[in-house]
Amino acid sequence: MKKQLTDLQLEGKKVLMRCDFNVPLDENLEITDDIRIRSAMESINYVLDNGGSLILMSHLGRPKGEAKKEFSLDPVAKRLADLLGKEVVFADFDDVMNNEVKEMADRLIPGEVMLLQNTRFRKEEKNNDDAFSKELASLGDVFVNDAFGTAHRGHASNVGVAKYLPSAVGFLIGKEIEAIGGALSNPKRPLTAILGGAKVSDKIGVIENLMNVADNIIIGGGMAFTFVKAQGYDVGSSLLEEDKVELAAELIKKAEEKGVKMLLPVDYKITREFKDTDEFVVVDWRNILEGHMGLDIGTKSIKLFSEVIKESKTVIWNGPMGVFEFKNFAEGTNSIAGVLAEEDVISIIGGGDSAAAVEKAGLADKMTHISTGGGASLEYMEGKILPGIDSIEEK
Repeated sequence: MKKQLTDLQLEGKKVLMRCDFNVPLDENLEITDDIRIRSAMESINYVLDNGGSLILMSHLGRPKGEAKKEFSLDPVAKRLADLLGKEVVFADFDDVMNNEVKEMADRLIPGEVMLLQNTRFRKEEKNNDDAFSKELASLGDVFVNDAFGTAHRGHASNVGVAKYLPSAVGFLIGKEIEAIGGALSNPKRPLTAILGGAKVSDKIGVIENLMNVADNIIIGGGMAFTFVKAQGYDVGSSLLEEDKVELAAELIKKAEEKGVKMLLPVDYKITREFKDTDEFVVVDWRNILEGHMGLDIGTKSIKLFSEVIKESKTVIWNGPMGVFEFKNFAEGTNSIAGVLAEEDVISIIGGGDSAAAVEKAGLADKMTHISTGGGASLEYMEGKILPGIDSIEEK
């Protein structure tokens, strides 16, 4: 078991903490959703309440190893200051680490907070460069990783620094391990996995791993059409991974052999163009018309999937049922979210679009756990080792 934040002695210590402040910004560089900042507050406040000072690190966007104003963490520093009700010292240096930054960190006293500039302004970050890792580690006495969103990446600020400092995971990562890890290793049954999104290729490892633990696997979204094709039916102009048709057929067979119930949509909302239009028809899954594309599951599929969810004790959901960004094709995704919110079920939402859909539907507070890392939660569900967690000391 990995060391937790509560295992560290924090009194009088400088705590170097990796957070995930990769927040969306509008054209005016204003934060449009601060959930990732708010999610880090429990760990941040715990350090401050227990006599530590904080040096926070994060990336934002994809500056590709160059300093770019549109990816500055300045808006994050301001939002953090608002949430904390105190000043956050922002080390606004394009090179992220230098002697002045070191001096600023050295001057911190217990209860004070400092934020470094975007770690991805340095190409050494993504390369997990040892010298850069050592520079970052020199700022603190202990290291805490609370950035689950980047736990599947082996970078300097989350893996490299752990070589040089006593380390632990923060409360956010602890919750992810408990929720997703617990659901996979010792779930309350029946366990149902709902997988959607665009591509089968993105979810192959997840499907195969979940077949070893799930009782039911529900497939929706654009990826479902590859399974329709695998059963010998046309999909019109719907999203299709032609090179994965054979694999989809194998997955259907494998589920049957393992006694896992795999459920596919039985009807679809189809239309001629990829746009938000009310000019759609609902057809049986075997009757998708030529020149039409499926953009959402139909009412019969919603009913079928809802009944399975109602009989479940644990549900893991990753990927929308349709193009939920379009009002006319959001019904499938919103209905699934609604059933999960109503039922007495352990509901684990695997980040990314699923989390966005639940937030958009205003049902986030009704879910047991919403992962803060789309890619990381996917890899965790695949059973992969996440470098950002693996590098932390054992208890």
